[in-house]
Amino acid sequence: MQSGLAIVKDFGGTDADGDELLTTCFESHPAYLEVRAHRKNLVRGRKGAGKTAIFKRLLQDAGPLVFASGYSFEDYPWHHHSFQEEVGVPAERRYVHSWRYLILLGLTQIVLKAARESYWSESEAVWKALTSLESFMIDSYGSISPGLNELFNPRSRIKITGGVNLGVFNLNAEKVPMDQFPAHVQAVNAQIERDLFAAMDPNAEYFVCFDQLDHGFSTADPSYNDRIAGLLIASRGLFRSAKDRGIQFNPVVFLRDDIFESLSFEDRNRIRADSYLLEWLPESDGVSLKTLMESRFSEVLGTDERPDVKWEDVFDEHERMTGNQTKLAHIADRTYLRPRDMIEFCNQILVSHKSQSQEQNFITNADITDARVSYSPYLLDEMDDEISKHVPAYKQHLKVIESIGSETFTYDDFAEGLQMRRPGDTVSEVLAALFQFSVIGFLRPGGAGGGSSWVWRYKDSRATLDPHAVTFRTHRGLKETLGLRR
Repeated sequence: MQSGLAIVKDFGGTDADGDELLTTCFESHPAYLEVRAHRKNLVRGRKGAGKTAIFKRLLQDAGPLVFASGYSFEDYPWHHHSFQEEVGVPAERRYVHSWRYLILLGLTQIVLKAARESYWSESEAVWKALTSLESFMIDSYGSISPGLNELFNPRSRIKITGGVNLGVFNLNAEKVPMDQFPAHVQAVNAQIERDLFAAMDPNAEYFVCFDQLDHGFSTADPSYNDRIAGLLIASRGLFRSAKDRGIQFNPVVFLRDDIFESLSFEDRNRIRADSYLLEWLPESDGVSLKTLMESRFSEVLGTDERPDVKWEDVFDEHERMTGNQTKLAHIADRTYLRPRDMIEFCNQILVSHKSQSQEQNFITNADITDARVSYSPYLLDEMDDEISKHVPAYKQHLKVIESIGSETFTYDDFAEGLQMRRPGDTVSEVLAALFQFSVIGFLRPGGAGGGSSWVWRYKDSRATLDPHAVTFRTHRGLKETLGLRR
């Protein structure tokens, strides 16, 4: 094993876009299985929890009776979509019908492409529905597969051929300019939906997936919140409609949980019921952070004679860490229980191990302790993207913790430090924000039935800060970069 570790570059990347192995690790994760079985259509999770890996896995699942397409919103022209805002409706519903249109067009492209490859029915009704859909796409966009950025492009003109009667509008070969489309979109959607449900193979499965929706996110932009709420409402509506028609269609949305929780609209709790919160345990009978790493160890260290490499083959668990912790528990405590953190920490541990002058067969306590110094700044940088949009002054709040100098502190300690640095801030509000993003946890005193316990939101997404909490602890992964003592 020692010679193996010496030649291993790393245990893989932390980004699903650049690491195929990360995608394969989700084959048996409950979040993936729930979506794949058409039981959930929204996957929520922290940045780095694996949403993009599941997104990519779904796209890879395409086969003879499984059709999938995906939209990633890194470069999406949100300003084009903003022109599709409807008036005279609640804010969260201003974009519902434009999102419904976008989802339906994504599904249309899948159905038409599948029909060109293999025509599943000789029925005249199916043929007429497919012909209607193809004519709409060609006449409106010049192609059956326009790009995402073209769908609401101001230069686009939506055209309905064949004298289709759309409610009060008879769009007989009439082109509808995109700036006038909101007045027609509901009728257009109804026609496309009817054609799609008539044309789709009831034995096939269809997925239209949406990822990277945090691009453009700002708590100061109510339009962004309204657009995301509109997507969630539209996708759930089509998800339910397809089920009612016996069609296996799942419009899957992948969304950061902090963004979901920042939204406020009437249907949020119903949508939550159709969602899956993507979480990981350090160790379990099923998929866990431990099995995730074991799949990586096997990839880089496995041999023909011994293809499966276990955690204990790499980490010397006979030697316990401080506090009698296993190495797995010690490492997991310094992550947010996300694959990204676990992989990064183990990669840093590998670097530390290889830099030691003495040769070791396993990763040791010293390797892990040394790696914490380089890993800790990574964790702080990762957190920045999530918390900075919600709590712009959080870096000043971290300075308060730094000035205290201790991993564990009291309410009064923090109040005194905050008064010196940001006297206008409210102590309880700042602590609640830091707790929400798991910068800190609090000590819950034990009752008659047991001892005290530390409460962390990254371990329990439903946890809220006890307003009477007295003792707090900074996340242990931040200890080194903030220069804290135990």
